[in-house]
Amino acid sequence: MPVTRRQPPMPVASPAVITAPRPPARPGPPGPADLAPAALAAAHGLTVSGARPGIVEYTRRLWARRHFVTAFAGARQAALYSDARLGQLWQVLTPLLNAAVYFLIFGLLLGAGRGVTDYIPFLCAGVFVFTFTQSAVLGGARSLTDNIGLVRALHFPRACLPIAATLLQLRQLLLSLGVLSVIVVAEGIPVTTRWLLVVPALALQSLFNAGLALGLARVGARTTDFAQVLPFVLRTWMYVSGVFYDLSRFTVGAPHAVAVMLNVNPALVYVGLMRFALIDSVTREQLPPHIWPLAVGWAAVAACAGYAFFWSSEEEYGRG
Repeated sequence: MPVTRRQPPMPVASPAVITAPRPPARPGPPGPADLAPAALAAAHGLTVSGARPGIVEYTRRLWARRHFVTAFAGARQAALYSDARLGQLWQVLTPLLNAAVYFLIFGLLLGAGRGVTDYIPFLCAGVFVFTFTQSAVLGGARSLTDNIGLVRALHFPRACLPIAATLLQLRQLLLSLGVLSVIVVAEGIPVTTRWLLVVPALALQSLFNAGLALGLARVGARTTDFAQVLPFVLRTWMYVSGVFYDLSRFTVGAPHAVAVMLNVNPALVYVGLMRFALIDSVTREQLPPHIWPLAVGWAAVAACAGYAFFWSSEEEYGRG
């Protein structure tokens, strides 16, 4: 029989399967892997630790810490002479010894007091008032670096520290003014209503000193060598501020530009106001022209500029 070869079965085409297009997936909330860390933090309402607040909010927080500022200044004042045998008595002895040394050098040896009526109260007023500015500036410039552990451990407005340094020196000055008032009365100078001018003069100088302390605190926090140079700058400033002599003698015959530069010196302005308030022999002719507008202007400019300058770097203090 003939052999017939089987043909393979023809493939049967399967019916085409028609699938409907899938609708695009709706975008859901982004997951943690889809967000950058900053965006993820913002999505959950988190903020940067130690971020600088606005200046109004910063001022509100600073005012809320006012009790801390006064307590901190009081603690530093109590610790100043805690190791000395005479203790807090040095708060009175220190200004007296400073005035005695300057009187020996400038009053007796150099004759800077010739022709100056009531030279001892005149000298003491100059030394005490300028020391207030000098010590506040030095304390403010070191306030952040000297308390770096506190800055890194606790969260608070850093402006508390230079302001506390100024408040500490203000308390020291009040003790010095008590000594000065005794010296003034012992010299036979009468107590007049001009003594009331001490209050506004001291308030304006305190604002000026606080502004300087705030501004230099930022500089001192960035440049550690600045605190080593600052005493030389302050010493030079003292010599051109009429602390030891009547500067009006030199400004009379000086060129106009030089006389103006000397008369607008803020240290001379505040020293002159204190002398005029306490010593009746100090006349208006010995004071710089327009002394009260100068005192107000220097206080406003230093306080506002120093505060804004310090606040602008608030989030950088204590880092690095």
